[in-house]
Amino acid sequence: MATQNLATNEQVLAALRQIAGPDGKTPLPDTGMLSGLNIRDGKVYLTLTVPPDRAAALEPIRQAAQKALAALPGVEAAFVALTAEQAAPVKAPPAPAPAQGSGLAGIKKIIGVASGKGGVGKSTTAANLAVALAKLGQKVGLLDADVFGPSVPLLFGLSGKPSFSDDGHSLKPFEKFGVKLMSIGFLVPDDAAVVWRGPLVMTAIKQLLNDVAWGELDVLVIDMPPGTGDVQLTLAQNASLAGAVVVSTPQDLALIDARRAVAMFSQVKTPVLGLFENMSYFLCPHCGGRSDIFSHGGAQAEAQKNGMRFLGAAPLDIAVRETSDRGAPVVASAPDSPQAQPYLDLARAVLEELGKAGRRAPTISVG
Repeated sequence: MATQNLATNEQVLAALRQIAGPDGKTPLPDTGMLSGLNIRDGKVYLTLTVPPDRAAALEPIRQAAQKALAALPGVEAAFVALTAEQAAPVKAPPAPAPAQGSGLAGIKKIIGVASGKGGVGKSTTAANLAVALAKLGQKVGLLDADVFGPSVPLLFGLSGKPSFSDDGHSLKPFEKFGVKLMSIGFLVPDDAAVVWRGPLVMTAIKQLLNDVAWGELDVLVIDMPPGTGDVQLTLAQNASLAGAVVVSTPQDLALIDARRAVAMFSQVKTPVLGLFENMSYFLCPHCGGRSDIFSHGGAQAEAQKNGMRFLGAAPLDIAVRETSDRGAPVVASAPDSPQAQPYLDLARAVLEELGKAGRRAPTISVG
């Protein structure tokens, strides 16, 4: 790969010298705030060290640095993160409104597809839900926010890097099967491990939310990373989620983690639209016999117990796996098949739940 057009450390520092530090006059590189700089594959990663109690006040400097670096010749994307010298107490920040002029401005509803753990088919569910919503006449986007394990490029058979919009500041989403798509997987090599600390992950997620030219959408589906940590809280609150779909398999081990996901959404006042049971049963492709490999009905029982809607069940089926692996989700490639019906039903249920006014997040405690 040719590297002669890539930005150099000297070019980066020269661009940053045009930005004043906290005192309004000292060039940023001379303030001692620069604590990490990495240039790789046309991308610039910069960390600014700031006092914990001044992080919010210094956010304009971070934004100015990011804009300056993104404008350098040969730079495809810039990620600037603030980090603190001392660990600040972890608190859930208040949910902000979308920034004026941000990529979220034209989006009517944002929903998250979440799970308390990996391996339950959350990304496959999110992809098929997005395509199903599009088939029901909705203008849909899908954001793959699983920074450490992005799946959208494979699920939709896409590769390459996104281009910039006409303003030069926002990324153009890919589009396939009627769904606008964005993923960190389009910005890093397929075989590269994303080894980022928390602040850089948060910055990347905020960029994927706000710095993408989503346009006018009825629904933006966010494929959230598994778990209930800082990344999930950042997404739940910065995206101002209208609701969340929690995906689980039927067995008790998965349901324990699904309860934690529901409890997290309760804490941040995000309505849970319902539970969806994936890999609910297995149908033998040879004899047609049914096997409840992971038990059956656990998510439905959990939903009933906590007053949530049960959004349906999808089987463990080879057709779903095959269509996902070849980049054509089953709802797109075989919309009239039995395998696609659970996801179309899920989409209809989600639209019904989003249409209900005055929804409240369930109050669930995990002992």
